[in-house]
Amino acid sequence: MNRPQREPAAFKLDDPGVEAIDDAAIDDLEPPADDAHQAVETIIHPPRRGIRWAALAAWSGGALVSLALGLAIDGLIRDLFARNDWLGWAGLGLLGVFALAVLVLIGRELAGLLRLKKVARLRLDADRAAADNLQGEARKVVGELAALYRGRPDTAQGRAALSAHAGEIIDGRDLIMLAERDLVAGLDRRARGLISASARRVSVVTALSPRALVDVVFVLWESARLIRRISTLYGGRPGTLGLLRLARAVAGHLAVTGTMALGDTLIQQIVGHGLAARLSARLGEGVVNGLMTGRIGLAAMDVCRPLPFLKEKRPRLADLTGDLVKLTAETGETGAKL
Repeated sequence: MNRPQREPAAFKLDDPGVEAIDDAAIDDLEPPADDAHQAVETIIHPPRRGIRWAALAAWSGGALVSLALGLAIDGLIRDLFARNDWLGWAGLGLLGVFALAVLVLIGRELAGLLRLKKVARLRLDADRAAADNLQGEARKVVGELAALYRGRPDTAQGRAALSAHAGEIIDGRDLIMLAERDLVAGLDRRARGLISASARRVSVVTALSPRALVDVVFVLWESARLIRRISTLYGGRPGTLGLLRLARAVAGHLAVTGTMALGDTLIQQIVGHGLAARLSARLGEGVVNGLMTGRIGLAAMDVCRPLPFLKEKRPRLADLTGDLVKLTAETGETGAKL
């Protein structure tokens, strides 16, 4: 149903007719926590499809380009040897350095992908141990989690507390909750800080940016950066291939909530009808883009977290709303003065 556009109007802060932030509208935008298990499953076992002709064309084309480059390099080395022996050996040395660098990059990508799968398996095992209250499975999860964070000084205190009390716990679910409190809760606070900072950056940049293309590029870059930083925080450290697989899992986790409307109605629901009247279209877009980044961050937190939310409270998108509106409004006022 098409609703008539509301005309902007002035108001006072103490006016009882001004609506407060509607947390229910924000809750509808949050990724559902119950679907995180399926999203994590796609990291380990990506959905299989039939023949993908685009991928086949890209693979065959890449193979042809590789063969062409190989022949060109072979011809170059032969020409260098024909001109002077030391030039040929120098060319072979550079080729060896290049091959070594490529092998190291491939090894890093594979190691990052394996580490990402390890964290995903740890999460799935923790879900099963907590749901079925399996003591043996829970102790295995706690041991692997402590080993995952063994070389990190920021988890030393939590690992010591977990080691001191883990033997006193009998129930598997309680053991997972203990590990969540001692090891993961501190990382959750840092993850919330990363999400909030990223959402604020997106909100400010898109509110001040004069070009829509700049907005799109910055939001995509900041979202990918946020996903990688959250995964690294929880122990994933994905490479390029791991980031692509992780981004696909995060997108699948977000897809169940549908798309976010970017119109004036959503802004009114989020920040209140009176305050929405004060925001220009650009500032309103900044708020919405910041909320979109916050949604992506929360979904990445659900997917990258090695343990499910049992004892700790899951962050809510509504916690970011007030700061985003305040910061974006202040930025708009500053930009107007300049």
